[in-house]
Amino acid sequence: MKQVKVLIVDDSAFMRKLISQFLKEDHQIEVVGTARNGEDALTKIKQLNPDVITMDVEMPTMDGIEALKKIMTHNPIPVIMLSSTTKEGTENTIVAMQYGAIDFIAKPSGGISLDLHKVKDEIVSKVLLASKVNMNNLQIPTGKAKSITSSLAKYSKIELRSMSQLSHNSSKQANKKILCIGTSTGGPRALQKVLQGFPKSINVPIIIVQHMPAGFTKSLASRLNSLCDICVKEGENGEIIQNGTAYIAPGGSHLKVKKVGTSLVLQIDQSSIKNGHRPSVDVMLESVSEISGYMKIAIIMTGMGSDGTEGLKTLKSKGNAKAIAESQDTSIVFGMPKSAIAANVIDDVADLGDITPTALKYIYQ
Repeated sequence: MKQVKVLIVDDSAFMRKLISQFLKEDHQIEVVGTARNGEDALTKIKQLNPDVITMDVEMPTMDGIEALKKIMTHNPIPVIMLSSTTKEGTENTIVAMQYGAIDFIAKPSGGISLDLHKVKDEIVSKVLLASKVNMNNLQIPTGKAKSITSSLAKYSKIELRSMSQLSHNSSKQANKKILCIGTSTGGPRALQKVLQGFPKSINVPIIIVQHMPAGFTKSLASRLNSLCDICVKEGENGEIIQNGTAYIAPGGSHLKVKKVGTSLVLQIDQSSIKNGHRPSVDVMLESVSEISGYMKIAIIMTGMGSDGTEGLKTLKSKGNAKAIAESQDTSIVFGMPKSAIAANVIDDVADLGDITPTALKYIYQ
């Protein structure tokens, strides 16, 4: 079996040595070299031709963000970022994900983590997963979204006019629909693409589970909010959800939706991890399935594993639900969508660029 060639980029000699030791313990991985900053990394990439790069976010001379931009522009290679959980660290990590990093690993205790062994298994598994990613599927979304008309170019003018009229109807009908999104590896970039296509006037709430550790989802929501016409925020316990707003489950916590009177309210808790995940797409969808009087629209996008499949089964069994899965052609990791498709709970399989129009078709039908 061909080994995965890895280049380790970190300004700390201690961290370079520690990460090398972890990776070398797996027979499937070969550490071909190390680099002390982004500039050094660019030189080593040409010399060593690695399959995967692990890269520190914060480094002197050339930091991880600048190096990542150059790598993705000139020689796209799967990159996994290592980040501190400081406010600046989390913000930079989210930016890195938008620029094309496949995934990230949170250092347990700052820049030089003496307890990095706590995430040893995560480092190894994410390197192996990154080596299987199809970089041709990595389209980096930039700038503001196209208008809704541009996003829905496939529809006729009559259909667009009908959708527009529906979007301005009284909230009586629109309030009876809720949109749920579940994603994991590759999700931040996919979420940006999908959420940017929704108009500010959209008359449904959007509930999102993105697999992430605590501390990073607030930065993700803030960045997406700055790029989208709709409001994007991290969900808060007891919050009454509003149309035209997307709520992201806080990292490390489950997000559930319950009906209180005539309102829908978020419930954030640290109940048991489900199938290795908290937040869990299954937990979110199962809670939504209990809400009566609403049509549910669910989207499952790029990610490893099968989170979301069981939740979709429950959702569909209660009736009045539609499900969309991202296609293999655009998924960074075709795990979660593949599982849902195989379970026969998907109504539409769509490329990433077609997911928003497909969802809007159900929202405004």
